[in-house]
Amino acid sequence: MNVLPKSIRKLIEELSRLPGIGTKTASRLAFFLLKQKDGEREALSRAIAELKTALQFCQQCHNLSESLLCEICADKHRDQNLICVVEEPLDVVALEQGRSYQGTYHVLGGVISPIDGVGPRELTIDKLLERLRGLSGQAEVILATNPSLEGEGTALYLAKQLKKFPEVRITRIAHGLPIGGDIEYADELTIKKALEGRREYKPG
Repeated sequence: MNVLPKSIRKLIEELSRLPGIGTKTASRLAFFLLKQKDGEREALSRAIAELKTALQFCQQCHNLSESLLCEICADKHRDQNLICVVEEPLDVVALEQGRSYQGTYHVLGGVISPIDGVGPRELTIDKLLERLRGLSGQAEVILATNPSLEGEGTALYLAKQLKKFPEVRITRIAHGLPIGGDIEYADELTIKKALEGRREYKPG
């Protein structure tokens, strides 16, 4: 017989579904929340509820935003002809920590992974190509997918698609990032060096 009330068991169950949160950690978090004042619990509840109502995807780069354009795309000081392609919104956060990049981003929403049923059509690749058609003058696309098998495969596919745009320079983020690692966990210096050391990307 479970000695915990059903409501607490349900909370622990939901918390344990979060990445990196096991049952023990979920239990500690549940009892921590129990000790908080009603207003603090309600603030957390509202913040979670507003994730769906306040957030949308930027119409240009597909990063998370609270308006039609995210703050980066709306910034007139950013180089609109310099586009860094990443897998997820958290990668944008990590790259911005380097404080040296002044271009814009394009968030794919994942990587090509046939085993998971994810092909090019499930990502925002078509939106990227459409975006490039709307640019004038020389442009550069930095392929900053993670150095994993799927990330490299996605970068290769993108490079082949981008060959349709002769005015676009294609570069690949330098591997100052560890092979098999994720951008979101890299430190500021590693991010900065990786961006500074980017190179031409020429698929075979």
